[in-house]
Amino acid sequence: MGYLIGLFLSLAVAGLAIIIGFDQERAFYPTVLIVIASYYVLFAVMGASGRILVIEIAVASGFLLLAIIGYKKSLWLVAIAFVGHGVFDIVHHFLIENPGVPQWWPGFCLVFDVILGGLLAARLLRSGLANR
Repeated sequence: MGYLIGLFLSLAVAGLAIIIGFDQERAFYPTVLIVIASYYVLFAVMGASGRILVIEIAVASGFLLLAIIGYKKSLWLVAIAFVGHGVFDIVHHFLIENPGVPQWWPGFCLVFDVILGGLLAARLLRSGLANR
């Protein structure tokens, strides 16, 4: 069910962003990436130890850095980071034991991230948004 909700929600977010024009702003996708990466920190606050919280903050900071560099240099890096975060969602539980993460989250976030990253890549190929 998480996969299906991730599919519909990602399409709704992307569709709304396109209709309203949010996706025309260079900061939109990097901002979404930062928010998505911060959820593991939230989950650690809700149910993990201080050590896990520090690890989750470090990982989220890496995605924050990718979002900033992508914003400044090339949105292609943001598209790649979205897909990378989706892959990270699937292996997260092997690397970090965060009991605050809902069981359905990895599948949901994988689909959401990969679709948003793919849509951003498609928009970059079509519009030249990366060069603004």
